[in-house]
Amino acid sequence: MLDTTLPDFLASDAQAAERDAVGPGPVPLTLDVNNVSHSLFIEPKTTLAEALRDSLDLTGTKVGCDRGACSACTVWLDGKPIAACMMLAIDVGSRKITTIEGLAHGDELHPVQSAFIAHDAVQCGFCTPGLVMSCAALLESNPTPTIDDIKAATSGHLCRCGTHPHVHDAMLDASRIRKT
Repeated sequence: MLDTTLPDFLASDAQAAERDAVGPGPVPLTLDVNNVSHSLFIEPKTTLAEALRDSLDLTGTKVGCDRGACSACTVWLDGKPIAACMMLAIDVGSRKITTIEGLAHGDELHPVQSAFIAHDAVQCGFCTPGLVMSCAALLESNPTPTIDDIKAATSGHLCRCGTHPHVHDAMLDASRIRKT
């Protein structure tokens, strides 16, 4: 007969994992989105993108591929751009989420948003929120990006309309505006 008793060091890990398990079914969750605390009741399988769009009605975050390949769902997690479709909402923890809706300050657009408008870096608009979030993150970390920096920051974004040259021009302009 096969002994199925776990060694002590594995048993404690298995017991800890069982204690930390959530579901099946919805669980309570609190997310800090755009500096507002939101209490949710969601299924553990819910991605951050789904929680933002479906539970919080923050539909600026787009879901294009749902596989982390197009970057339309880019949001900031503690100031760093991430693909929201690739993260479970329950894994966010106490980190701060910023969406496209939280980028502007009241009626004052973020410099990247203004530059996108001025340079017609918007075609169909589906990829725009993700591009804006990645570009704004670049500008926050590097106020004087080169064209190569901009291309690297936007390299994971798929734009079927081909607005990348306009995005590059918008970012160079946003950088110049921020310097003054």
